[in-house]
Amino acid sequence: MTNKNKDEQIQSEDKQDVTTLAPENNQESSEPEAPTSEAESSQPKSPEFEEKQGKRGVKLGTAAIILALLLGGGMTFMMQKQAGDYEARIARLEAQIKASQSSLSSEMQQVQADTLEQAKTMTHKAEVVLGQQKKSIESLQLAVADVKGRRPNDWLLAEADYLVKLAGRKLFLEHDVVSATRLMESADQRIAALNDPSLVSLRQSMANDITKLRTVPLIDRDGLVLRLTSLQRQVDQLPLANAILPDAPAVEKRQVSQDIYDWQDNLMTSLKDFSENFITFRSRDGNVIPLLSPEQHFYLRENIKSKIETAIRATYEEQGEIYKMSLETAEEWSESFFDMDNNSVKEFNAALGKLSQQNIQVDYPVKLETQAKLSDVISERLRREVTTIITEEK
Repeated sequence: MTNKNKDEQIQSEDKQDVTTLAPENNQESSEPEAPTSEAESSQPKSPEFEEKQGKRGVKLGTAAIILALLLGGGMTFMMQKQAGDYEARIARLEAQIKASQSSLSSEMQQVQADTLEQAKTMTHKAEVVLGQQKKSIESLQLAVADVKGRRPNDWLLAEADYLVKLAGRKLFLEHDVVSATRLMESADQRIAALNDPSLVSLRQSMANDITKLRTVPLIDRDGLVLRLTSLQRQVDQLPLANAILPDAPAVEKRQVSQDIYDWQDNLMTSLKDFSENFITFRSRDGNVIPLLSPEQHFYLRENIKSKIETAIRATYEEQGEIYKMSLETAEEWSESFFDMDNNSVKEFNAALGKLSQQNIQVDYPVKLETQAKLSDVISERLRREVTTIITEEK
């Protein structure tokens, strides 16, 4: 295809040269002087002139052909050079691709080898661990079977451990000292039933814990709450005090003397005693506290109930300071606004004062020393049994 295109290009260039030569011939023919007459113009051209024109056309055609061949060769050389460059580039790219493929394959093979080696190592480790665990399980099974078969009384240790832990939960979470004491006594009975001299120190620890629990003071919280609730319900029936007046000054009552010379004073005293049977005047110095309004009566009673309710919550939460301050405030309000001459108010205030002196805070033991010691005894016995069985197997 390229040679055909080159031939076509050469032919087209020859045609262009011929066309360019034609005007030149015309110009050359027109360059001579113009004929002087019609006779001279009509004369035929000489053979020499035509021969010259033919040789000149041949030379020009030859030059055009040579020029076309040179151009075609140059273009062919350039195209061949570009094709060689492209082939060199393609060869280099192919070499790089092959090198990359070879390096990738070698890396993949190395990774596969490393992965297989790691997998084999992990598998070996897992097999070793599984074998050890299997032996441990078998030894523990043998130990449990041996414990069940030869020393059934050791299960009393497990029961005692459960009772001690339950006593700790009762004491630390619920502050139930009575239940904790009874649970510790039950655990001590289980240990005593073993009749094992090696557990004397354990029983001593249990005795210490039981003594501590028995020294903790018992507070009847439910009874306190019931009495406070009864006082809270009684607030609505308590009568309010009237207007508080200042105390009247003491008036000395004068007596009629036996001296006749004091007849004037005696007369005035007799008249005053007689007039007091009809009208009595007493003067009081001080401020008069007015009665509360109905709305204030309601708030007063509700506030006293709220203080008693705070004391009830403080009883269960063992907040002694809040408990005491709430009852003292309620008692102060009762003495200020209720009728102190009424017997029910007196009893109400007396009950509040007595309950405010009640101690509701208790110092509980921080821990039970039996728990740690009993756990150590059980672990030591189990470890000793397992060691004995493993030694026998070897």
